[in-house]
Amino acid sequence: MTEKQFSKGDVIFKEGDLGECLYKVLEGSVGIYSGYKEAGEQLLTEVKSGRFFGEMAVIEAYPRSATAVALDNVKVCEIKSGEISDLFKNDKDQIVDIMKCLAERLRELTNDYTEVNATIADLRKGEDSKSAGLADRIRKFATVYKRNKTADKLSAEALRKIEQTGHADGYKTRVETYSKGTVIFKEGETGDCMYDIHSGSIGIYKGYGKADEKLLTELMPNQFFGELGMLGDDKRSGTAVVLQDDTTLEIISPADLKDLFDQNPAKLEMILGHISYRLRRLTGEYMNACRILFKVSEDQNGADDRLKEEIKEYKEKLYD
Repeated sequence: MTEKQFSKGDVIFKEGDLGECLYKVLEGSVGIYSGYKEAGEQLLTEVKSGRFFGEMAVIEAYPRSATAVALDNVKVCEIKSGEISDLFKNDKDQIVDIMKCLAERLRELTNDYTEVNATIADLRKGEDSKSAGLADRIRKFATVYKRNKTADKLSAEALRKIEQTGHADGYKTRVETYSKGTVIFKEGETGDCMYDIHSGSIGIYKGYGKADEKLLTELMPNQFFGELGMLGDDKRSGTAVVLQDDTTLEIISPADLKDLFDQNPAKLEMILGHISYRLRRLTGEYMNACRILFKVSEDQNGADDRLKEEIKEYKEKLYD
């Protein structure tokens, strides 16, 4: 871990650079920009003293999705990916802080993905792509695609690594067994914990118990769920229901993360890997949706029948 100084206006890293370290602001503030010094430049957020940025480097070398610029004279702590354990050992509160940063990134991406899907849905309903509001949204997401068209999905190899790791080994937090039909949490509730499936299965539903009830996904052993509720003030986006008798879940709260680091660090790595997987997969789905709107923006006459069919057949994939 190394302290570094930057003067106002210095670029700390650029959009598209391979990220191999994260940073903690010790003094001053850092601006995170999309399209820095380009037409349509946008200040995404301002990172103040005590906060992290570049957090995807915690998990893997990952292309930077934005440019970080010193907004005034700045002092940061540069932390290489191999030094994360040392950071956690020195101050275990950093575990929760970094996970909250990752969760915030996932939360923002989820909101963007929801918006791009709503835009495609408007096109599917036959709205004119040149109408003022819709045209602005199409241009916005077309620009995202042009800047980030090389974004990829999680590799099959990385996915196998996640799936092959057993979650029931080693130290555990609170473990409980549930019968079929038990509601673990309801859509709209505020959450304060996440769950790790040791056995059985869980269904995530939209509109559970209503006429338009929809099963979004079925989760199996060695999968986590509910992490955004644990790491923020998010309301649950769906209802979690036990699908099999004798389903066993490990219940993990923020206070448990320090004990997991001490007694079962592999589990903590699994949680980080899970968030990484969700970010990588959702980035791929988001870019696919932006690609469709890029093609719409290029189809000036609206005459591309294959594009019309693609819009018609497009399906949202917020969950696996």
